[in-house]
Amino acid sequence: MTIRLIQTDPDFLDLKDEWNTLLNDSASHVPFLRHEYLYSWWKTLGGGEWEHGSLTILIERDKNNKLIGIAPLFLVDQQVMFLGTVEISDYLDLITAQDHLEEFIEAIFDFLTSNEFPEWQYLILDNLLEQSPTPQYIKKKTKDLGLIYSQQVIQPAPYLTLPKTWNEYLTDLEDRYRQEIERKIRKAEGYFLPVNWYIVKDEKTIHPEMENFLELMRNNPDKNEFLSAAMSQHLISLAEIALIEGWLQLAFLTVGDLKVAGYLNFDFGNKIWVYNSGINPLFENLSPGWVLLSYLIQWSIEAGKSEFDFMRGDEAYKYQFGGINKNVLQLKISK
Repeated sequence: MTIRLIQTDPDFLDLKDEWNTLLNDSASHVPFLRHEYLYSWWKTLGGGEWEHGSLTILIERDKNNKLIGIAPLFLVDQQVMFLGTVEISDYLDLITAQDHLEEFIEAIFDFLTSNEFPEWQYLILDNLLEQSPTPQYIKKKTKDLGLIYSQQVIQPAPYLTLPKTWNEYLTDLEDRYRQEIERKIRKAEGYFLPVNWYIVKDEKTIHPEMENFLELMRNNPDKNEFLSAAMSQHLISLAEIALIEGWLQLAFLTVGDLKVAGYLNFDFGNKIWVYNSGINPLFENLSPGWVLLSYLIQWSIEAGKSEFDFMRGDEAYKYQFGGINKNVLQLKISK
C-alpha cells in the first residue's frame, strides 16, 4: 500500500468514480465529500473564498491498485487544509473505511512529514464532526511524531432523528413549539390565495430556479453580502451538478404564482441536509420559512428518511423544530 500525491486537476477529475465508490463505504459519509462537490469547490476556490492554493490530495491504494483512502487537501500559505474549507462546506473529513482509518492516518502523516510533501507549517482541519473517529487517531499519531496538536469546537450543528410519523414528531416537540407549527400551517392553508410547495426535479429549469432562490436569499442583508458574483455562480453550478447526480433538494413555497420561501437542501444518504434558505419579507406574516420547513420535515418522515440535519449554526428555529446539538471541530497541528 502506497500514498500518492495528486497535484493536477486532470488527475483529480479522473478519480471521480473510484472516489464516490469509496465514499459510500467511508467512516464519514457526507455530501460535502462527494467528488463532484469538492471538484466544483476547487475550480472556484469556494466561490472566491480563497484567492489561491495548490492541490495536495493524498490517496492510498492497496496491492491490487484499489483506492482505499483519500485525504482531500490543499495548501495555501504553508497551511494544509481540507478541500472545501471553510465557509460553505459544513462537514469535512478523511475518506476511508472505518476499519482502515487509523492505519490510513498513520500513513498520511508519515507522508506529510516526509520530503515528498511540500513544505508546510500548519495542518488546519476544519468542520470535523465530533462523533468522527478521525480526531482521536490524529491526536495519537501527532503525539508519536512530536507535533503540536490542539482541538476546539467551532459551532454547534443541530439535527433531528426522524420518527415514523408526523404526529409522533409533533408529539415529541415542546407544547409551545408544536402549537406554533400547527398554527402557522393552518394559517397558510387557510390563506386567501392558494399556498403550495414543490421540489425542483427538472434539470432544464434548475438554472432559473436557482436564480429565483438566490433572489430570496438576497433579502437577508448578511446573505446578500455573502452572495458575490463568484459565489452566486458557484452555488448555481453546485445545484446543477447535485441535481444531475441525484442528491439535490431545492424546494419552494408559493403563494399564488409567487415564490415566497425556498430551501436549498441535500437529499443524501437517507438524510436531509439543510444547506441554505431564503424568504420574501413581504410575506413574513405568513411565516413562509416555518411553513416550508414543516412541509419538508413531514415529507422526509413520509419518505422514510432517518435524519434531518440542520447543519452548522445555532439559529433559534433549529431548536424550536426539535434540533439536538452535535458539535463541529477544528484540529490544528503545527511542527
